[in-house]
Amino acid sequence: MELPFAESYKIKMVEPLRRSQRHEREQWIKDAHYNLFNLRSDQVFVDLLTDSGTGAMSDRQWSEMMLGDESYAGASSYFKLKNAITDITGFDFFLPTHQGRAAENVLFSAMINSGDFIPGNAHFDTTKGHIEFRKATAVDCTIDEAFDTTLDHPFKGNIDLNKLEKVYTTHPIEKIPLIIITVTCNTSGGQPVSMQNIKEVAALSKQYGVKVVFDAARFAENAYFIKTREEGYADKSIREIVLEMFSYGDAMTMSSKKDAIVNMGGFIGIREEALFQKASVFNIMFEGFITYGGMSGRDMNALAQGLYEGTEFDYLETRIRQVAFLGSLLKEAGVPVQYPFGGHAIFVDARRFLPHLPQEQYIAQTLAVELYVEGGVRGVEIGTIMADRDPSTRENRYPNLELVRLAIPRRTYTNNHMRYVAASLINVFERRDQITSGYEITKEAPILRHFTVQLKKK
Repeated sequence: MELPFAESYKIKMVEPLRRSQRHEREQWIKDAHYNLFNLRSDQVFVDLLTDSGTGAMSDRQWSEMMLGDESYAGASSYFKLKNAITDITGFDFFLPTHQGRAAENVLFSAMINSGDFIPGNAHFDTTKGHIEFRKATAVDCTIDEAFDTTLDHPFKGNIDLNKLEKVYTTHPIEKIPLIIITVTCNTSGGQPVSMQNIKEVAALSKQYGVKVVFDAARFAENAYFIKTREEGYADKSIREIVLEMFSYGDAMTMSSKKDAIVNMGGFIGIREEALFQKASVFNIMFEGFITYGGMSGRDMNALAQGLYEGTEFDYLETRIRQVAFLGSLLKEAGVPVQYPFGGHAIFVDARRFLPHLPQEQYIAQTLAVELYVEGGVRGVEIGTIMADRDPSTRENRYPNLELVRLAIPRRTYTNNHMRYVAASLINVFERRDQITSGYEITKEAPILRHFTVQLKKK
């Protein structure tokens, strides 16, 4: 008989989980003002809030932790990480930071000014937040196909070249310092960007003198999809694909808590020394000296090892097949999800799930709360609350997609957990007509409100 697929790792350590009762969860989420970020971790059974920093490190990564050099300047751990980054990404210059949003803060401080326009493919929350904090404007140039969750398109993270060129031709080009290519594109459902699209975006941007910056938190997953979906790449290794991807960029920001499988860490990769020198000043101000930048030596060691493990095909196949396993269970039950399945999460189409609720009542947040109450499963809203308010009018921005993201931590849960998540959501789907109202905001921050927002039932 044909051998079934099996995970490319075995379990060495376990962490106990507490099963809660429905009445407990109803009270906990009420006390949390219906904001899933406000829940305690021990109030959650299966935590799919994020795949950022929540993965399980390997025995080799833990071994590297013991070898960390904690010298303030010039630590051996810095050079170990530097060599790994250059080897895998091809960027000769790099700055360590404590996480991805810190990398954005440093690089954007060196590149973005008030009044600038920053095109890209559906900038994620912190990226847009850092852009708008600098009184610049993020311009979404994602292809239209990304907003049809039923459409089977292999690269829904692609940038529309016509939209992009319109940005380049309708604004002063000196006010467009960079374009951001997010790989994979989180906001559109963890969808990949094709190598062909990366090439074309880089060529068009070079024509107009605009630098290309990758938001590379999930670059390895993007490379996996290029290998498995794009013609001409089936016989190339993940690392060969990664090197080609980044060869079209001038810089990259990395939240290492994703594809490098560490609990904390980030970095900036830079092509030109002049930009490196400029960004170094901000790195020292915001993060720390340039050879540690907010990271301990042990964390840099674990990160260097994680970059190699995260770009192994067997590991990526195990990871992405688990995401697809959950997606298939939901799709077969009729639950509307973004299709094809993304690399790090399943995105539930809340507007198709709860079509009778108005967007003003925060459909995706409503669904996320219902899923938690049903089974103790914590997801996250990628919808109107996260879209925030327009910086000028202060009116709600209503995105094309209202999604609940179920982000799967790396090497953490079993497929039985995925079956439990699917059953919980299917139960909600079967009683969806009983969900007759959503929520309203009672308290919110002026930017990145979704982290601390407070709500009440309508």
